[in-house]
Amino acid sequence: MLLTRLAAQTSAFAAAFTAALATGIAYAQDAAPAAAEAVAAAVAETPKIDTGDTAWMLTSTALVLMMTIPGLALFYGGMVRKMNVLATVMQSFAICALVSIIWMVVGYGIAFGNGGEYFGDLSRLFLDGIGWDKPFTLGEGLDAAVPFTIPETVFMMFQMTFAIITPALIAGAFADRMKFSALLWFTGLWSILVYSPIAHWVWHPNGFLFALGVLDFAGGTVVHINAGVAGLVAALVLGKRQGYGKSAMPPHNLVLSLIGASLLWVGWFGFNAGSAGGAGARAGMAFAVTHIATAAAAFGWMFTEWLVKGKPSVLGIISGAVAGLVAITPASGYVFPGGALVIGLVAGIVCFFAATTVKNALGYDDSLDAFGVHGIGGIIGALLTGVFSVGVLTATTAAPDGFPGLLYGGTGQLWLQVQGVLYTMVYTAIATFILLKLVDFTIGLRVDEATERDGLDLALHGESVQ
Repeated sequence: MLLTRLAAQTSAFAAAFTAALATGIAYAQDAAPAAAEAVAAAVAETPKIDTGDTAWMLTSTALVLMMTIPGLALFYGGMVRKMNVLATVMQSFAICALVSIIWMVVGYGIAFGNGGEYFGDLSRLFLDGIGWDKPFTLGEGLDAAVPFTIPETVFMMFQMTFAIITPALIAGAFADRMKFSALLWFTGLWSILVYSPIAHWVWHPNGFLFALGVLDFAGGTVVHINAGVAGLVAALVLGKRQGYGKSAMPPHNLVLSLIGASLLWVGWFGFNAGSAGGAGARAGMAFAVTHIATAAAAFGWMFTEWLVKGKPSVLGIISGAVAGLVAITPASGYVFPGGALVIGLVAGIVCFFAATTVKNALGYDDSLDAFGVHGIGGIIGALLTGVFSVGVLTATTAAPDGFPGLLYGGTGQLWLQVQGVLYTMVYTAIATFILLKLVDFTIGLRVDEATERDGLDLALHGESVQ
């Protein structure tokens, strides 16, 4: 009797277990597609790094770094006298190392931390918390936030190369006469207190010039007007070189300068096309207009010099090319090839007179024409952006929508560009003057007369070109 009851209970349990198992299997089969769809949806919603955009931005970063070392180092090094060649190339190399450290520690946060209208926060101090494994959004959480398809580490490095070349450009204005120690102190302070805040104004969604609608695609205000005006102030504060205007000061080796200018031309494709933030159609147009404007400016300067002085010079054509690169920089993401051609021609002609006739008439010693080429070229480019910008290129996530230039029916963009130029010039001039005076008061800016007369290479670095 007991065995019969146990058998019956076992049979009932088996039947119940079998039914439950069948029900569970059926439920799992029904739920599996829904679960799979949920997982797929979650994966699809997760933002992914675009490897093509990232590869282009890594390449652009290397190209822009090449603009300073060795490009600018050779360009400037070939134009000074033989006794100052090593001191000149040393400035570019040392600035590269110094600004890289400053950018990592504090500069990046000041420029691209959310912060306020004029100054970023320090949320990225020592690059703490920087993103590396997902796409980056500049100004995340803000209404005007700009999304990228690259990691923040790549964006940070790309912007670092801009921070490097800007103070290196200034050095051309005071070549042959500044102490190396003074250069380091001035560059460090200027990078933190001038470059980084202006980068925030123009390129961060919280920046007041960004909100105003000032267009600067790749650095007309942030890099070139900024460096050019600072160079002019430095040249005036330090005074003229010994013998300037009385003794001949021919370039040491124009072949070096031509090689440097060529590296600048090639590297500038990373500078401008890289500022599109990815390998898209806008980068392609920026690439094209950069080359067109540069060629036009090289010929504009060359033919103007030919007419005025009777001969076209190597120094002239390479200076014209750099002037074109400078002028197209703020406009490169906003203009079509026709506009680029005009911008280049105007820059080549105007910068020729600024670096020769105007400089000679006013009597200031901007040794390697940092202001005549970068300052004036940057102003030309920024203003002509307000004339030739077209809505189809400005209507992107990388700039305020609309804002066509004067040529395309826009009546306000040119005035916005004028404001951007003026704000940058005034702040840079005042801040640069204060920093130079501070350094001069503490450690002195200029080398002594004997050092300047005999050359900086041996006196400051214990080396010379044989």
